[in-house]
Amino acid sequence: MKFLLTYLKPFRNRMAVGFSIKVAGTVAELFLPYILTHILDNVIGTLRVEKVIFWGVVMIICAAAACAGNIIANRMAAKTSKDFSKKMRKDLFEKTLYLSASDTDRFTIPSLESRITTDTYNVHNFVSMMQRMGVRAPILLIGGLSISFFMDANLALVMLATLPFIFITVYSISKNGVPLYSKVQKSVDNMVRVVREDTQGIRVIKALSKNDYENRRYDAVNLELSKEERKAGTIMGSVNPIMTLLMNLGITAVVAISAFTVAKGISTPATVIAFVQYFTLISMAMMVISRIFVMYTKCAASANRIAEVLETPDSFFVTEDDSPADEEKFISFENVSFSYLGKKNNLENLSVSVPKGGTLGIIGATGSGKSTFAKLLMRSYEADSGKIKIAGRDISSYSRKELTAMFGVALQNDFLYADTVRENIAFGRELSDDEIRRAAKIAQAEEFIEALPEKYDHVIAPKGTNLSGGQRQRLLIARAVAAKPDIIILDDSSSALDYKTDAALRKALDTELSGSTVITVAQRVSSVKNCGLILVLDNGKVIGRGTHEELLETCPEYKEISDSQMGGAFID
Repeated sequence: MKFLLTYLKPFRNRMAVGFSIKVAGTVAELFLPYILTHILDNVIGTLRVEKVIFWGVVMIICAAAACAGNIIANRMAAKTSKDFSKKMRKDLFEKTLYLSASDTDRFTIPSLESRITTDTYNVHNFVSMMQRMGVRAPILLIGGLSISFFMDANLALVMLATLPFIFITVYSISKNGVPLYSKVQKSVDNMVRVVREDTQGIRVIKALSKNDYENRRYDAVNLELSKEERKAGTIMGSVNPIMTLLMNLGITAVVAISAFTVAKGISTPATVIAFVQYFTLISMAMMVISRIFVMYTKCAASANRIAEVLETPDSFFVTEDDSPADEEKFISFENVSFSYLGKKNNLENLSVSVPKGGTLGIIGATGSGKSTFAKLLMRSYEADSGKIKIAGRDISSYSRKELTAMFGVALQNDFLYADTVRENIAFGRELSDDEIRRAAKIAQAEEFIEALPEKYDHVIAPKGTNLSGGQRQRLLIARAVAAKPDIIILDDSSSALDYKTDAALRKALDTELSGSTVITVAQRVSSVKNCGLILVLDNGKVIGRGTHEELLETCPEYKEISDSQMGGAFID
């Protein structure tokens, strides 16, 4: 919860003004019962109309001041809460984008989504309520008790006697709130995960007629969430009924004792009326305080989850490396090993070097470590051992901005915006129309783009669902090559292209981007056969390296893949 104070600090002046207005309005509200008692006891008996009118006007002024103060303060509180949560959501989203791949895996995408949405909403609600009611309720409670003691100490003691029981009740129940609502949020994570998976795979679900199966899967996580919410709601919801019972018992005791004191002439009916009003105000204040405690438990659980992300240390460290540039070994892996789970190596003792402007093909079965190679090169994950260098320097010596600027990446299942073709290729970069058209031409996307109704201004549906698989992949490749990066990584990004288009793409990359180092990760031999060097991976180990012709002679596994795919014959 401490980090919330950091976010509230810039708004302290605005909050102070709002608190002051709220205090003034609440104090004005507190005087209403006292003024009413004064009118009943001291003014009406004088039979002077002007005094009754005067004090009536005073009551109207106090009521108006209370109303205006609460409205103004509440509006200020709403604006502060809005700006506060906006800043927190922005920082949380930005932090999420800069999390390392391993940290993202640890948190999981569905959990990060619910932290940015549900958890920030819970914190927003608590901060808003604290400004609106967190000031008013204590003033009504303390002020009401103080005026009550001033008016009649005996009756005030009766009210005060109920408060310890109320505080014990609130504390005893509320201390269970944080773990309860933490479980609720974890159940929300699970539900978001299922919804996310189903929305992404809706076409496959329909194609395989698995609607009922996915409904049952959603019902299971929904039922679990309902169970956790019901448990938390039942326990935390018991605060209000218990408090209401204690308050009603207190009011009954006040009425019973006041009846006795009025009968004995110790007190007056006007005082009793004022006490009932003050007790009502105090009761309302206590109810609000109990509600604040319940919301605090939700806020604390959510704030802890948000703080986990915001306080995650940046694992992208930068080291010093003054090694001279080496274009002959522009990309270099030296005995690199890596494991995702720390048990079995996904890459083991991999060594390879590629010259500036060279081409490297990586081929192997699913799970052989092909994509892991690309992830380590982009420093999405840190290698467990060995060294990875670019242009002679260790990749850890590059800043995040320097490193990412070197790469153009196209993945098989990458995403497309719900935006125009132009914006999807530009990807937020300041690229000219000529650069965008050039990239589309290299990626063999120009022909189909020109055939679209609005050409480069044609709006693509979310995830590119209004395009074919091959069209999507060509747009992704165009995005990757548009900024003329030093290193282009094509990770199974041409699997939906026909052999002729794939061959034309490789030729365009060779001629138009001859200065770029191209790394092609594929399962199709035709995509890598023209590379200057090809690695064959199996279970994270290099089982073959060389050109296409060399591997046909020296690597039985590569020859088997080649023969099974094309019978040994290729289209040039």
